[in-house]
Amino acid sequence: MLRKIAALTGLLVFCAGVAHADEEKPTWKAPFGGTFTAGATFATDYSYRGISQTQRQIAIQPAFTYETPAVSEAVPLSAYVGAWGSNVYFGNTNPTIAEVDLIAGLRLKALEGKLTGDLGYIRYNYLGAPSDLFYDFNEFGLVLGYDFGVVQVQGAVRYSPNFFANSGNAWYKWGQVTVPIPYTFNENFAFKIYGAVGNQYVERFTNYGIGNNNYWDWQIGFTATVYGVDLTIAYIDTNLDVPYCGNTMNCDARAVFTISKTF
Repeated sequence: MLRKIAALTGLLVFCAGVAHADEEKPTWKAPFGGTFTAGATFATDYSYRGISQTQRQIAIQPAFTYETPAVSEAVPLSAYVGAWGSNVYFGNTNPTIAEVDLIAGLRLKALEGKLTGDLGYIRYNYLGAPSDLFYDFNEFGLVLGYDFGVVQVQGAVRYSPNFFANSGNAWYKWGQVTVPIPYTFNENFAFKIYGAVGNQYVERFTNYGIGNNNYWDWQIGFTATVYGVDLTIAYIDTNLDVPYCGNTMNCDARAVFTISKTF
């Protein structure tokens, strides 16, 4: 059965939605000197690693994260925990209604924030899914990035010892380049373009619902930040044809529009 699909980015380490380079976002003061971050996204499709999790229908995705203060100026390392959610739709005969991801990890911001690192854990949970489908799974990931000013680069490696639907070992390798656009109307407007490519390997790929043990996904997007609201339009595609995608169009090329706000 196709992994109809559940981040890094998306919200910080999550692998959901359109990924963005690390940015300063609004935060709330929290206990022990830490901060809370909350956000919400509306998307015309929930695309996870190029495959639609909502059969190309809309998704609502809330998120919440707590992050500790850095250890010190000399050791700019913090820890975080959080949660991310989205509605999912795997077809009329499948009762799964939502995905809720629990996250935890360590985050590094060095060289005045130009060098970033994220060593994280994600627990994917699927509400309403029958237990014998074994949808829930664990994933570990490392994300590294560097901001050169005129361009931001990121790369990630993610590993699951038993991926979605009991599909065995899985590896995801991903890279992204983001270019800020210097032109702006005023301080309340910002623009950028980005491109990303990834490769997903799945050991028992027939359990996952694809026709090969690996596939490629890619996207090209444009983001306009207007008064703190991110508006993104992205072209998303994979190299999986309909027969290799559970006989669905969930892997086909499409345009996805998202509206995101961090509170």
